[in-house]
Formats: sequence, structure tokens, C-alpha cells
Amino acid sequence: MTNITDQGLVHACSAIAAAVVMLGSGLGPALGQGYAAGKGAEAVGRNPGARSEIMTTMLLGQAVAETTGLYGLVVALILMFVKPFG
Repeated sequence: MTNITDQGLVHACSAIAAAVVMLGSGLGPALGQGYAAGKGAEAVGRNPGARSEIMTTMLLGQAVAETTGLYGLVVALILMFVKPFG
């Protein structure tokens, strides 16, 4: 039988939390950006003359959506490499 120390439990929970953070913050932006790209393609198909305005707005929206994923990555890295008891 193994004894789990408090420090080991915190490290294990940090790793699990980092995985959950990356799953949540990676999935949301991916779905949002795919949806935005699809709607942008539809809009260009309906009005090819407004292509540059549509593309600019779509890319700006995707950049804003991607920040969520980047913040999630930073939080996951902090959870993995900043050890409160180590």
C-alpha cells in the first residue's frame, strides 16, 4: 500500500487541473473560430464585393477568440510548473 503525501496530492491535482483547463480553453476557441470562418465564407459567397471588410472583421474576431486559448495555456503552465510546496 502506498502512502500519498500532501505534496504529492497537490502535484497530482495540479496536473489534472492543467489538463481540464487545456481541454476547456482549447475546445471553445476551436469551435468558435471554425464557426466564424464558416460564416465568413458564407458572407463572402453572398456578397463578394465586401470580401475585404468581411475578412478583416472575421480575423479580428478570431484573434479575440484565440486569447481565451492563450490564457488557458498560461494557466496550465503555471499549474504544471509552479509548485507551492516544492
